[in-house]
Amino acid sequence: MDIESILKQLTVEEKAALVSGTDFMYTNPIPRLGIPSLCMSDGPHGLRKQTGSGDNGISQSEPATAFPTAAATACGWNPENLRKMGEAIGRECRHYGVHTLLGPGVNIKRNPLCGRNFEYFSEDPLLAGVLGAAMTEGVQSRGVGVSVKHFALNNSENYRFMGNSVSSERTMRRLYLKPFEYIVKHAHPATLMCAYNQINGVYCSENKWLLTDVLRWEWGFDGVVMTDWGAVHDRIAGVKAGLDLEMPGDTAVCRRRILDAAADGSLPMTDLDAACRNILRWVDRYVQPADETPVDWDAHHALAAEIAADCAVLMKNDGTLPLTGKEKLHIAGELYENMRYQGAGSSMIHPTRVTTVKDAFERRGIRSIPLTECDTILVFAGLTDEYESEGCDRENMRLPETQLKLIDEMTATGKKVVIVLFGGSVVELPFNDRVSAILNMSLPGQNGGEAAAQLLFGEKNPSGRLAETWPLRYEDVPGHETFGQTLQEVYAEGTEAGYRYYQKHGIPVRYPFGHGLSYTAFSHSEWQRDGDTYTQTITNTGSRFGGEVAQLYADGELRGFQKVYLQPGESRTVSITMEPEEETAYPDTYTVPPLPPEYPITAESRFSDLRQTFMGRILFNAVLSVARKQMKQAERMPDGPEKDNKRKGALFLKRILESNSLRSMSMSAGKSFPWNFAEGFVNLANGRLIKGAKAFLSPIKVPKLPKEENAK
Repeated sequence: MDIESILKQLTVEEKAALVSGTDFMYTNPIPRLGIPSLCMSDGPHGLRKQTGSGDNGISQSEPATAFPTAAATACGWNPENLRKMGEAIGRECRHYGVHTLLGPGVNIKRNPLCGRNFEYFSEDPLLAGVLGAAMTEGVQSRGVGVSVKHFALNNSENYRFMGNSVSSERTMRRLYLKPFEYIVKHAHPATLMCAYNQINGVYCSENKWLLTDVLRWEWGFDGVVMTDWGAVHDRIAGVKAGLDLEMPGDTAVCRRRILDAAADGSLPMTDLDAACRNILRWVDRYVQPADETPVDWDAHHALAAEIAADCAVLMKNDGTLPLTGKEKLHIAGELYENMRYQGAGSSMIHPTRVTTVKDAFERRGIRSIPLTECDTILVFAGLTDEYESEGCDRENMRLPETQLKLIDEMTATGKKVVIVLFGGSVVELPFNDRVSAILNMSLPGQNGGEAAAQLLFGEKNPSGRLAETWPLRYEDVPGHETFGQTLQEVYAEGTEAGYRYYQKHGIPVRYPFGHGLSYTAFSHSEWQRDGDTYTQTITNTGSRFGGEVAQLYADGELRGFQKVYLQPGESRTVSITMEPEEETAYPDTYTVPPLPPEYPITAESRFSDLRQTFMGRILFNAVLSVARKQMKQAERMPDGPEKDNKRKGALFLKRILESNSLRSMSMSAGKSFPWNFAEGFVNLANGRLIKGAKAFLSPIKVPKLPKEENAK
C-alpha cells in the first residue's frame, strides 16, 4: 500500500470516516481506494469473536479457548506461558478472520477490590511488563496485532467512565506507566488502547502529554492509539493530542465535529493526516484473509491446563497435599461442580468446552463420601461473578458469607481440610490457621478442573508464586478508606503500592508477593554480581520434579526474575541483568481538585445520579429494565454454559449501565443512541421538557460513510 499516495487522494469526508470505527469492532473501509476494513475482537485471555450485533459481550460469540486469565498467568512468573498462549490465541484469531486482539491488559493492581483485577497481571510493573510483552510477541508472531490496555492509571471500576486519577508524575513514571513502556520498547505492539479515565483532570483520550509526549516522542511508539469503547470526549482535542481511532465509532457527532473543524482550520490537516497515516499502516500490515485450516482445539484445551497447572500457587501445606488417591474424601463447595474459570465482562469467552474439577475427579474414579466414613475434606471456594466483575469494584475483601460458614463447619469437625480457591483477586483468609492446605487456582481457564486434579493428586507439582500481596485484612491496604468512593481517585500513597508499602512500614501480611510452596524443596546460593549482571545457583534438594523462581530485588523493588525447572538433585545457575533505572527526578506533587456538583445532571454525570430527579428516575429505571429483562431470560434457560454466559452478560450490563454516563453511552452506542438523544436525556432529567423534546427531534447530519456511498 502506497500510504503517502493514498493520503493525497483521500477526501476530508473519507479521512473523518477512517479515524472512526464502525459496526462495533471494525475500521471503516474506503472502497474507492481499495482500503479494506480491519476486524478487532475482545481478549485478553482468549478470543471473543461475536456472531451477533455489537453489544459488548451480551450476544453469542464463536467458540474459542478460554485460557487462564492474567491473575492466574502472572503467578507462573514464566513469560513462555504467555508467549505460547498468545500464539494459540493468535492462531484462533486468524481462523476467525480477526486482525487485532484487544489485549493484553497490563494495568497495575493498585487495590485488591478493583473489579477488573482478574484481567491484570500484577502489582509490580516489571512482572506485568515482561509478561505483557511475551503475550504481545506470541499473538503478533501469528500476524495478528494486539491492543495493550488500558493506557493509563485505569485502576478502579466504580467511576471508570468519568473518574479522575490524581497522581504525581513521579508515581506515574515509576509505577503505572512502566509496564506500557516495557512492552512498547521490547515487543512493539500494533496498538495501544487509551483508558476512560482522566489523569489530573485531562481525559486520557485527549491527553497530549500521555499520548504524544511520553508514548511517541519518549518511547518511540509508532502504532495506532485507539480509545476504549466509548472513551471519546472532545474529538478534536483527541486528534490533536495523538488519538488516532475512535471506537466503536458510528458517532455522527464526532464526524461532524471533525468535518467542521477541518473546514474552519481549528483542526490542522497535518494532525488528521497523522492519524490516518497510522491507521493505514496498521491496516496494511495486519489485514489478511482468514486461515481456514482447522484449529487444533484439543491441543489448545490441553495447553490451557498446562498453563493453569504451572501458575497455581500452593499457599499453605502441612503435608496433607499431594493426595494419594486413597484418602476418604468428603467434597464440599459450589465451585467443585460449577468451577469459576473466567471473569465477567467484555472478556467473557464462549469456551470450546469446560472441564470442571468434578469432571476431572470422576475420570479418576474419585467421588465424595459422607462427612461422617471421611478423613480429609476438600472445600472448593472462591469469588463468584456476583462478587467480582468488570464494571464495578468489590464491596469488601471477604469471601461470600455462605462459603465462610461452610468452611467454619468443615474445620469444626477436627478433620483435615484442604481449601481450593478460585477467583481473580485477593481475599481475606480468616480460616487460614485452621486448615491443612490452601491451593489457589485463580481463574484457570476452561480446563482448570484438570489442572486442579493434577496438582491435588501430585501428578504435577505446584510452582506458581503470588504476583500480588495477600494482606491479612482490607484495612491494611494503603488508601483503603477512599478507594472507589468518588470519581476523584487520589494516589496519595505514591509508589508505595503493593509489597513496597508493606515492607517499608513493617505491616504483616497473610502471604507476601512472590510466595509459593512446592512438593519438593530448593536451595539458593548467594547472589554473585558482575557489573549489572547477577548470578545464582538453584538446586532441587527434594524428591520431585518442580519449578522455582529466582527473584532479584534491589532497594525494595523487583529488578529481575527467572523461572527454572529441575529434576531431584539437579542444579542450574540463573543469570539476570538488571535494566538500568532512569535517574530523572520527576515531580512528586499533585493537586486535588474539588468534586464537581452532582446537580444539575450533565452528560458526564454517573448514570446512577439520574435518580436525583423525578424524570431522571424514570429514565434510569427504563434503561436498567434492559438488563433485568436479560436476567429473566437467562433464568428461564436450561442449566448449562449458555445460561451461565447469558446470566453473566446480564449482570455485566447492569453494572455497566449504572456506572456509565450519558456521554459514554452515546459514544459507545453509535447509531442506536446518538448524541442528540444524550442531550435530550440531560434536559429531561433536569426538568427541561421542551428543550429535551427539541434535542430528540434534531439529529446531527453527516455525509454517508464511504462504504454506504459505494453500496448505492
